[in-house]
Amino acid sequence: MTNNMLSQEEIDMLLKGSYDKVEDETINEVEKDALGEIGNISMGTAATTLFTLLGQKVIITTPKVSLTTIREISEQYPIPFIAVNVKYKQGLQGTNLLILKSHDVKVITDLMMGGDGTNVDRDINEMDISAISEAMNQMVGSSCTSLSELFSSFIDIEPPMAFQINLNEGIDIDAFTFDETIVKVSFKMIVGDLIDSEIMQLIPLKFAQDMVNQLLEKDEAEDLSDISEIEDLNYSYGADESLETSIKQNTSSTQQIMHDERDLEKSNNIKQNPVNMKKFELHQFETAENKVYNEGIELINEIPIDITVELGRTTRKIGEILEYGPGTIIELDKLLGEPLEIYANGKFIAKGEVVVIDDNFGVRITDIISPSKRISKN
Repeated sequence: MTNNMLSQEEIDMLLKGSYDKVEDETINEVEKDALGEIGNISMGTAATTLFTLLGQKVIITTPKVSLTTIREISEQYPIPFIAVNVKYKQGLQGTNLLILKSHDVKVITDLMMGGDGTNVDRDINEMDISAISEAMNQMVGSSCTSLSELFSSFIDIEPPMAFQINLNEGIDIDAFTFDETIVKVSFKMIVGDLIDSEIMQLIPLKFAQDMVNQLLEKDEAEDLSDISEIEDLNYSYGADESLETSIKQNTSSTQQIMHDERDLEKSNNIKQNPVNMKKFELHQFETAENKVYNEGIELINEIPIDITVELGRTTRKIGEILEYGPGTIIELDKLLGEPLEIYANGKFIAKGEVVVIDDNFGVRITDIISPSKRISKN
């Protein structure tokens, strides 16, 4: 008897007259493919960002899309996870969760802090939460650029919030309930030899359907635009003359013109004198380095240009930078006595050496870079 009783949610749906909307609880194969494409584009860009952050080769495979519930996921994955709440605030309106294993988060944190990714025999701490939040902020932020191109609309997010979660206890977010149908987009993630795991993206069904509808409506609008252009072309030939008839007439006219041109060409060939043949010779053109453009130079004489002299460069990890303090010496990639590089508006133009003029530093130009070398340098 108890099994036949209606839940409070079902009673509410009956009272609202929406109990018969069964189609809202599922998505078809076309919608799954669209969600997979959205996830594929997002994670493809995110993988590049993660590679930059970690300095390790990152592979994120093609996603798998399925319908599930938090209850089902908690039965399949009983261990605690780290969840990252990503909320879209412009272009798309909704929220979704990225679920990562605690072990993977600790590896990512260790790599971001300058370690080798093996310091994982510890509990999750605030540093892990902060590091994965920043990593996801950059990863999802970069993926928004790709999604903006896909949806032809600017898309932006709020700063992601990371927290530890046990799926058996549910998710304390309004968009998710324990038994409500959601969309799970799962990716396999490989980071060097340290991580071979899975990322899950959990999307409320309504938000997933809204994304798909927005994407399909954009494609439909583009198709209608193409059809409209064809119809406009058809109307331009007149109301009583079809496009097909016009094409046939134009084709016939074109064929007649080509036939007449071939006859004319044959007639001319008969009357032409023998052609004198000679060997083709390549002429040496004036190079860009030797050509001086003086004409109109006065028009740009007064334009200001920023001149920058680069002493040297180096690359350091975040963990090392956090340890910097007064007196820290940073070693650059320049050798003692090696020429400095001079830039004009960011373009490499010359080399020089440091000189002292009264109490100021200066630079003496020792070499002007040719235009061809400037291109290869930049």
